[in-house]
Amino acid sequence: MTRVAVTGLGVVSSIGTGAAEFARGLREGRSGARPIGAFDTEGFAHDVGCEVVGFDPTGWLDRPERLPRAGQFAVAAATMATRDAGLDLAGARALVSIGTTDGGSDRGELIAEAVVRGTEVTAAEAGRVPAALLSVGVARELGLSTVEASTIATACAAGNYAIGDGYDAVATGDVDVALCGGADAMCRMTFTGFYRLGAVDPRACRPFDVDRQGILTGEGAGVLVLEPLEAATRRGARIYAEVLGYGLNCDAGHPVAPDRDSVGRCMRLALDDAGVAPGDVDLISAHGTGTKANDATECGAIRDVFGTRPPRTVSVKSMLGHTMGAASALSAVACSLAIAEEFIPPTINHTETDPECGIDCVPNESVPARLNVVQNNALAFGGNNSVVLFGRN
Repeated sequence: MTRVAVTGLGVVSSIGTGAAEFARGLREGRSGARPIGAFDTEGFAHDVGCEVVGFDPTGWLDRPERLPRAGQFAVAAATMATRDAGLDLAGARALVSIGTTDGGSDRGELIAEAVVRGTEVTAAEAGRVPAALLSVGVARELGLSTVEASTIATACAAGNYAIGDGYDAVATGDVDVALCGGADAMCRMTFTGFYRLGAVDPRACRPFDVDRQGILTGEGAGVLVLEPLEAATRRGARIYAEVLGYGLNCDAGHPVAPDRDSVGRCMRLALDDAGVAPGDVDLISAHGTGTKANDATECGAIRDVFGTRPPRTVSVKSMLGHTMGAASALSAVACSLAIAEEFIPPTINHTETDPECGIDCVPNESVPARLNVVQNNALAFGGNNSVVLFGRN
């Protein structure tokens, strides 16, 4: 198996676009929370989310109207990541793997609203909804010809699934380069679903806090460029981190509730695949949604695997909100930046750690740290779990 390096990062997020601005946002503990403007929130008691503002798709696409907003995010992040890696993809055997939860649902909602208003919807508009346009859109916009395009829909763990897909393809020599990550856009359907579950916090996402009340929905995209470590070293590329291995499982035990034993098994699968002992992990980027059930279950599983003094465990969702299929991809970018730039991003909005969580969540302010191994957790509805390990090269 070929060793696999992360050589490019692309980000569209509510706290910054581009790897450098995203890193600054993480260091500063910047919050992306603001009133939702992507759809009409009349009738909801609260309407705070983590929306991307100031994003201009014409800066990244010749014809942005061909893609839903999530697809525009994916193309922008993939283009940034490719430029960041300094790669010419002409003729390269490539994989594009993008995870998502909602895909083009934002565009579908706009079309549905047009129908309700009696506005004409063209066949071209109706055909722009499929989630496959995320990966296909990236391949098309980057002019890739020898490419496999894969869209992965394992809900909120999809970004890590896509990274595992890219890791396998590069490590086995099936491709020369992989562009992998996740993308999602704000949509009423997802917000309403979590709202009806009573899982949306009225003002801020507060993972691990004793007074946490739930998620904030968010949006954005994160894409990583993966290539063989040897090839990256040979061409003098900047190497953010190395992908050490990953684990996947699906317990299918409950539609929404995480299973502690299953989450623990997934972490052990990842550690075994990476050849890493629990004591070697310096930091865990948790799924950390801010809901009562998720945080307590995930922290319990972490203690099952790592013992009573686990590594510091943070949640970047405190800043970004829950970006659904993009969540673990954005977190993976954060892990890579944390290794390369030697810092730990904070868990913001934190007052008092819930004793049931029992972890050091690096509250409110980032700290300098030399990190050798970082673990990225992602848990999704339906029991879809995915964990990726990153290491210092």
